[in-house]
Amino acid sequence: MVVVFALVALAVVSVVVAANWYVWRRLFRDTTRGPGAVRRIGAVVIAGGWALAVCALVAERAGAPFWLQRVLAWPGFLWLALSIYLLLAVLAGEVVRPLLRRLLERRAAARQAETAVEPLMSQPADTERIPAGTAPPKTPRAPETPGASGAGGTAEPPASDATTPGTTPESSLALPSRRLFVSRVVAGAAAAAAVGTVGYGTYGVLNGPSVKRVTVPLAKLPRAAHGFRIAVVSDIHLGPVLGRGFAQKVVDTINSTQPDLIAVVGDLVDGSVKDLGPAAAPLAGLKARHGAYFVTGNHEYFSGAEQWVAEVRRLGLIPLENARTELPHFDLAGVNDISGEDDGQGPDYAQALGDRDRARACVLLAHQPVMIHDAVDHGVDLQLSGHTHGGQLWPGNLIAGAANPTLAGLERYGDTQLYVSRGAGAWGPPTRVGAESDITVIELASRQA
Repeated sequence: MVVVFALVALAVVSVVVAANWYVWRRLFRDTTRGPGAVRRIGAVVIAGGWALAVCALVAERAGAPFWLQRVLAWPGFLWLALSIYLLLAVLAGEVVRPLLRRLLERRAAARQAETAVEPLMSQPADTERIPAGTAPPKTPRAPETPGASGAGGTAEPPASDATTPGTTPESSLALPSRRLFVSRVVAGAAAAAAVGTVGYGTYGVLNGPSVKRVTVPLAKLPRAAHGFRIAVVSDIHLGPVLGRGFAQKVVDTINSTQPDLIAVVGDLVDGSVKDLGPAAAPLAGLKARHGAYFVTGNHEYFSGAEQWVAEVRRLGLIPLENARTELPHFDLAGVNDISGEDDGQGPDYAQALGDRDRARACVLLAHQPVMIHDAVDHGVDLQLSGHTHGGQLWPGNLIAGAANPTLAGLERYGDTQLYVSRGAGAWGPPTRVGAESDITVIELASRQA
């Protein structure tokens, strides 16, 4: 097992090193004329960025002093996002590079053709006529210089004028500078695209989540509960980057929707209650007619799940630890995340759902979408989940989509519906690309209405 882990780790490190060498080559080596300060600075930037990223990840998981986590998190996590899009942009540049070079070569050839035509066009139209029977005047012959002719008496052209067939001295000298120009244009465009993408994606996260509204019809929901609104928020990920200010934005956004019930579906934090208690304090301001409920996500088990369950209860949220509550018109249940199984705190569907009245509609809070199959087996009508972030950073949606039955949105599994939120925050880089953060207002609809 150790050998397999070592081989996988070696393969991953090799791929990362090769990818970063390729990025350095395209951005720094190919854009300079020779070894110098620019190439050295590029190597330091790339190596230093990855050193900060690794240190930020290790500091968070190892429980380093919180001030140190915050110092490392911003540059380290942003570099992770930037390195992804630098690599993608440079790869895209490989398509543009030959096209741009061909365009420049054609323009250069056109200019050379115009230059060759100009002397002919500048010659006078009429020339002096020579009378018939008269020999043309002889052109004076320049005196020969000793050593200037070969054995046949014919002068040799200078060696510097020799060219290969089909080329000219001007084109052979211009080609290296043209190649350098293309490299600089492509590298500059790649860097600008990567920085712009990460900057826009980071602004979107820090600006706070948007509100989505989705109507979900439930066959067993009575007419009296038609229009019942549940504000679903997941994956807030309070931590070294997203703190108290972000939590307040989330609370204000939820309260602005005036929901009947609030469901916090896991991954609230990335850190201990000691470090993040003040950041989570705004959650005490959540307001809903039927209260705010909470279930654990996998990151709670990295951060001290028992302490956080106690903390959210102190803040006024109601934890559903493999438990169920009977609301006036339907049941609301919640199960622990599957990451708690190692600590004996995993999901227990029998405890949460075993003795319920199946004639009543049931809404289940479960952090990970993969838990849908157990929900189907227990006759749940609607499961509310998060966890996927919608992929967070494109093309991460391809990986997240392969690992989860539903990446984001509403889907049906037999008689059970599953809604997956993209989440309000972000893990690692405070950046989202192609997966906008959201808070979803689920409006339940009765088919009897």
